[in-house]
Amino acid sequence: MKKNVLVGIGIAVAVVAALLSLGAWLYSGSGSIYYYTQIDNSRIVDGKPRDGVIDMQGGMSYSYTLPAYNEKGVEKEITFGASRALREGAFLRLTVSPIRGVVEWSEVQYEELPEAVQECYDAGKIHLSE
Repeated sequence: MKKNVLVGIGIAVAVVAALLSLGAWLYSGSGSIYYYTQIDNSRIVDGKPRDGVIDMQGGMSYSYTLPAYNEKGVEKEITFGASRALREGAFLRLTVSPIRGVVEWSEVQYEELPEAVQECYDAGKIHLSE
């Protein structure tokens, strides 16, 4: 009986350790992919709380849903939040985590975009920042 209890405790400890490791891996942003997009403020959604509804975006007042491209030029529509309206035509690099979605964004210059992404914008897509 004592042996079974010790085995059970050992298994429980191993499961908890595995879950904590998985959580740390997800939180750290490991496995994240960069996507690149261009701000189009005509597609912004004002996310300010109305009628007592709680803001679920963690203080993000604005929500963007924009086409974005990975470094190979593959398109994906991505939604992310911002605390303010962003500069029209600005290019952003989005850090996208598999579980959490967009965890970070930063403005980049057109020249900093991967070549495949530049080709997407040069092929008739929105290109306002010049």
